[in-house]
Amino acid sequence: MTDTHYTPEPIRMYGPQFQEDPEQLYRDMRKLHGPVVPVLMEGDIPAWLVVGYRELRYVLSNPQLFGRDSRRWNAWDRIPPDWPLMAFVGYQPSILFTEGAEHQRRAGALSDALASVDQFELRSQCEKVADSLIDAFTGHGRADLIAQYSQPMPLLSMVTMFGLPEAETPRIVADVTMVLNVGPESAEAYGRVQNAMQRLIAAKRERPGPDLPSRLLAHPAGLSDEEIVQDLVVLLSGGQEPTANWIGNTLRLMLTDERFAVTLSGGRRSASQALNEVMWEDSPAQNSLGRWAAHDTQLGGQRIRAGDALIIGLAAANADPQVRPDSYGGSAGNHAHMSFGHGEHGCPHPAPELAEVIAYTAVEVLLDRLPDMGLSVPADQLVWRPSFRLRALTTLPVEFTPGYLRGPG
Repeated sequence: MTDTHYTPEPIRMYGPQFQEDPEQLYRDMRKLHGPVVPVLMEGDIPAWLVVGYRELRYVLSNPQLFGRDSRRWNAWDRIPPDWPLMAFVGYQPSILFTEGAEHQRRAGALSDALASVDQFELRSQCEKVADSLIDAFTGHGRADLIAQYSQPMPLLSMVTMFGLPEAETPRIVADVTMVLNVGPESAEAYGRVQNAMQRLIAAKRERPGPDLPSRLLAHPAGLSDEEIVQDLVVLLSGGQEPTANWIGNTLRLMLTDERFAVTLSGGRRSASQALNEVMWEDSPAQNSLGRWAAHDTQLGGQRIRAGDALIIGLAAANADPQVRPDSYGGSAGNHAHMSFGHGEHGCPHPAPELAEVIAYTAVEVLLDRLPDMGLSVPADQLVWRPSFRLRALTTLPVEFTPGYLRGPG
């Protein structure tokens, strides 16, 4: 009898399956391939998706073996200039692609600057932004909580932190949103955001203030203006998209799950629980591209070649049954999820804490202002955005008793 070795076909990382039931898809992947899955990205570009929790921690904890510099990718000769994911892999001199001592220098400066943010002042700013956004629709009795609330909330909350001129804020918010949507206008929008950061740095050199750009300019790491511009753009986009989706996914959970919906009228105690459960079960950042193997190696039973691309399977690792045999067990109070990444290229400390201040305040203020809020469509009609990277709703339509403006004070 001849022993025939069967190798399952790679799984395509695009199409409706990622929107319809990603949890089942990740279970099927793990069953077929184990913790490291051969996949095809758009254009049938090969990569490895790491879905095992332990394997993912290993990848993220070993930057010498699995680096962030995309220039080592062995598939560049197959990547067209207009590839849909080019914005996430095209090398830029930002903190996203630095490695080793250079990354530690820039990440250390960014962490120090973020650590100087007063979280009480940030919460106060968030409350003002939330009230202002709610004031814009509270009299109508209906709203789309994605477009009118969760999407604008993070950037508007970070205005003071960045020391941005009030007159420029609406344009920057619009441009960052355009960049993150990765559409035909995203390249021009990215250029405008860079120009805005360059003007901001020049202004802060002349008149420093209690803000991130001024702290980075004064940091002993000696960052150049160009380095600060690049890293501020990363910080703006990195603070906006995941936090906005975290807010949106949490509101969806609280409006559709009876464990949370029954407490909407007083929902302050359940808001933090809902936020944490979303990070485990419905992570706003599903997959991240990526890491690139510096040497030939083995991972999760797969042979990885030097230059191979690895996709960081954040959501799949969170659901790994080897770590969480019960899909709901241990979520409450357990913050060991991978949704903020891990290792030196994870979200810089204390960025996750600042994001949680924004998200928690957004949820809490909304529940306080609109206690009888409910979905205006059946829950199964909510539509997820078509992306393997993100877990985000296109809209979240709600109805409520028309209210009144909060007013000053």
